[in-house]
Amino acid sequence: MTYKRIDTSEYPQQLAQKADRVREMFRPFHINEVEVFESPASHYRMRAEFRVWHEGDDLYYIMFNPETREKIRMDKFMPGSLLINKLMKELISLLKPNEVLRRKLFQVDFLTTTTGEAIISLLYHRSLDDQWEQEAIQLREALISIAKVELIGRARKQKRVLYKESVTEEVKVDRKSYLSLQTENSFTQPNAIINQQMISWAKRHAGNNSHDLLELYCGNGNFTLPLAENFNRVLATEISKSSVAAARENAELNNIQNVTVVRMSAEEFSAALSGELESKRAADAEIHSFDCKTVLVDPPRAGLDKDTLKLVSQYQRIIYISCNPETLTENIHDLSSSHKVTAAAMFDQFPYTDHIETGVVLERKS
Repeated sequence: MTYKRIDTSEYPQQLAQKADRVREMFRPFHINEVEVFESPASHYRMRAEFRVWHEGDDLYYIMFNPETREKIRMDKFMPGSLLINKLMKELISLLKPNEVLRRKLFQVDFLTTTTGEAIISLLYHRSLDDQWEQEAIQLREALISIAKVELIGRARKQKRVLYKESVTEEVKVDRKSYLSLQTENSFTQPNAIINQQMISWAKRHAGNNSHDLLELYCGNGNFTLPLAENFNRVLATEISKSSVAAARENAELNNIQNVTVVRMSAEEFSAALSGELESKRAADAEIHSFDCKTVLVDPPRAGLDKDTLKLVSQYQRIIYISCNPETLTENIHDLSSSHKVTAAAMFDQFPYTDHIETGVVLERKS
C-alpha cells in the first residue's frame, strides 16, 4: 500500500511520457501507430487498500511513500472513486468510538462499482466473535445511506460475511451494458473507464466472425462476455476457482449462451489440446469440438510461457492484453517468425505510476 502525492495538472505530461516509452519499446517491430487511451485524472480507481493507524483515541488510514517509506495520513484518496472517498470518511468516524470494531483493526479494503455498490473488508490481528458481528451489522446499517454496502471481517483463518461477498458492476461497451459479478478478494480491473475502453478496443479489432474464440486467463469473464457476440462460440479458461464461478454466473446474468468456461491453467489447456494430458474437465468441455481461429490472452506479468506461446502461434489472430510491456515485447519477438503486429494500444490503467497496460493484435503472416 504505497502512495505518492499526485498533481492532476501534471497528468498530460506524464501520459505523453508513457506513450513515448511504449512507442520506443514497439519500434523494433515496425509498429507505426499506437492508440493512447487516457484515464480520468482523478477518482479513477474502483478499489483501494489502506493500513489503519492507531494513535491514542485517534484512528486514521495511512499509506507509505514508495521512495522514503514514510507513512502518509490518508483522510481522502484522490485516485479513489468518489464512493470510496465518501465511505472512507463515514467509516472512520463510525469506527473511532467503537472499541469492539476498532480493536486490533490493521487494514481496510474497499471495492466499489460505478452503480453505487461496495464491499468493505475489515482485517484484524485477532479472532472475530459474535459481539464483533453484532456491532458490524449495525455498522453496515449505518453505511447503507451512502451505498449498498456489503461488509466482511477477516482474521487469521477466519472470514465473516455480512451478507454477501460480491457486488454487481455494470460494464458499458459500445452503448451496450453487461452485468459483471465482482467478488471480494478476487481480481477485478481497477480502472472502470479504462477497462471499458480496453474491451471496446478488443471488440473493434476482433470484428465479426463465423469461427470460435479461445480465451486464456479469462478471469471473471471481463473480455469473454462482451466479445461473445463477435464469435460463433467462446472457449475460455481460468485457473482461479472463484473467477471461474463468477464468469459462469456472469454469463447467466447476461443471458449469454455461447460461452464455455473451463477451470484449467493455460499450461494444462495447452497440454490437453495437444493430447499430452488427459483431462476430464477438457473432455467434458469438448475442447476439440471448437473451431478457434482467434485467441485472446491477458496473462500475468510474467507473460506467456514457452508452451503457451507454442499454442497461440497456431492461431490466425492473437489479441494480446498485457500489464507488462517488457514481457509483451519478448513474446512479440518470439512470435515474430509467424505473426506480425497489425494494431497496438496503450491503456493508462494506473496514472501517476510507471505501470503500463498495453494491447496488440498479431496476425499470421501469409
